[in-house]
Amino acid sequence: MTVPSVVVHRDADVLAKAVAARLITRLVDLQSATGSASLVLTGGTVGHASLAELAVTPARDAVDWQRLDVWWGDERYVPTGDPERNETGARAALLDHVDLDPARVHVMAGPDKSSSAEESAERYAEELRRASRPEDHGPVPSFDVLLLGMGPDGHVASLFPETPALYDDRPVVAVHGAPKPPPTRISLTMATIKAAREVWVVAAGPEKAQAVRLALSATGIMQIPAAGARGRQRTLFLLDRQAAGKIPPGLGRIASP
Repeated sequence: MTVPSVVVHRDADVLAKAVAARLITRLVDLQSATGSASLVLTGGTVGHASLAELAVTPARDAVDWQRLDVWWGDERYVPTGDPERNETGARAALLDHVDLDPARVHVMAGPDKSSSAEESAERYAEELRRASRPEDHGPVPSFDVLLLGMGPDGHVASLFPETPALYDDRPVVAVHGAPKPPPTRISLTMATIKAAREVWVVAAGPEKAQAVRLALSATGIMQIPAAGARGRQRTLFLLDRQAAGKIPPGLGRIASP
């Protein structure tokens, strides 16, 4: 696993703008080098704020949106259009405002389109398998950038502390009884997250500070799932000052005065 790099921004608003700018640069570079790019989206306040910032910057037009594959790290098992869905928030913030190829937007099915969360997870795993290439060396694509929010308990995607899903070796799992509503969800597993070339963990707020500190330490993933969220080539923790408040001095690079 890669050793995380930590970048600290002044506040949550600046953090969202910085994530948007960083995403544009990375996607343009990838498309210039390989012709396409893949991005895994996350939910949460900062995740959706970053997408909204991306939508309003003129630099967004540098991205060839038709050559971008969009995936999700997790989804709440509620119907299409429900405000609880990560997809709903992502569409409102960005996806409905850019010229994406609908065939390259890979959503996790809700109860209006599948009979159970288990079926939805199996279908998403199959979609991932079809998208993987020989050079990925596994059942899922090596995503170019995988975004993750992080909860105050250290959860990422819908992988919560001390739950069996953390050690599930399938690509995608159904999650029941999540401690944060809604209780039924679909999530990529840690193995799928670790297949990504780059993992960016984005967090803001003082309530995240302790979990950030533990996630950057040697803490086991059963206690702090974010401790296992690492990319194959690069791992970034993109934080505001409050979320970075408990990390050891000198660990984070201050990016915003």
